[in-house]
Amino acid sequence: MPSPPGPVGGGAAQIVRAITDDRQNLLLLFVPLSIALDVAGAADLWLFATAALAVVPLAGLIGRATEDLAEHVGPGLGGLLNATFGNGAELLIGGFALQAGLVNVVKASLSGSIIGNLLLVLGVAIVAGGWGRDIQRFSATSAGAQTSMLFLAVVALVMPAVYALTILHNLTATNEPLEVLSLLSAIVLLIAYVAGLWFSLRTHRDVFRGEGTATTTHEPASMSAGAAAVLLAIATALTAVAAEILVGSIEQFAHALGLTDLFVGMVVVAIVGNAAEHWSAVMIARGGNMQLAMNIAKSSSVQIALLVAPLLILASWAIGRPMSLVFHPFELFGIALAVGAAGLVSIDGETHWFEGVLLLAVYALLAIAIFFVPS
Repeated sequence: MPSPPGPVGGGAAQIVRAITDDRQNLLLLFVPLSIALDVAGAADLWLFATAALAVVPLAGLIGRATEDLAEHVGPGLGGLLNATFGNGAELLIGGFALQAGLVNVVKASLSGSIIGNLLLVLGVAIVAGGWGRDIQRFSATSAGAQTSMLFLAVVALVMPAVYALTILHNLTATNEPLEVLSLLSAIVLLIAYVAGLWFSLRTHRDVFRGEGTATTTHEPASMSAGAAAVLLAIATALTAVAAEILVGSIEQFAHALGLTDLFVGMVVVAIVGNAAEHWSAVMIARGGNMQLAMNIAKSSSVQIALLVAPLLILASWAIGRPMSLVFHPFELFGIALAVGAAGLVSIDGETHWFEGVLLLAVYALLAIAIFFVPS
């Protein structure tokens, strides 16, 4: 069998083609616009809006470059690259928010990303994929493994809150043992995440390909390793700039619209940071590959819970501002409900459009309740 054709054209041409292939990259116009408005000292409402729109295509380009680079380096290192850069936007936004002292926004964006992927993204993907089809099937073993990892995240997030309530008698209180507890919990989550990578990429990788994927056409990388690395570096650098502008305008943006940090973090920032993955999962499900769409939605939540959150805990210690894993009760209940709902939908290895509607209904109920939570 002839090998698939490799990337065509020079590195610069490949990068240009990668940018112009996707219509959502028209939003890249908001990158220079947000920078110009920031230099001009524009109102925070406009800064937040333009920076948020700029992050969407940049996150998509990071994902595209990472996927192509992973094709060149193999599944092992490729999986590590996807883990490292797949949530680059969330890591950068969280890092800048930590530096700015917006701890509540950081926690809300983490919980919102987990909830959004499991309810909003998966819900829309199931509706899009199931519409016009009786049933879509996927690997129940793969979905179950990811649900188990998310259950571990729920345990890790609940225990610090239990400590704060029973020992400190206050969810907002903190002390050194609580901070150390959060740090040790973060380390356990990172170890579990590495073990999960080994499980999915090495010992049980055939399970994660799902049924019927052996006949699926494999698309080769559209960029050379060098071109993909250059695009990854440029997109990451621009995302850092947009994230800094976004974080710097969050408080005034929330105040101008009468929103709380909890709602902005859990709903607005979470959707912005994951918009590229949202779109990919929905389009893939619509094309009939529910296995891959399920993997995208659940794996992204796993990465947020077991990789991004622990890394931000470690980063908070590095900058001398230790962050605990004590979350708002609405965040804890929201994550638990999202994990439970997604687990129930995926437990039998098949789904239909109405199950997607139910996931979206759960997300809407949570978002409405969060909107009315006072600051």
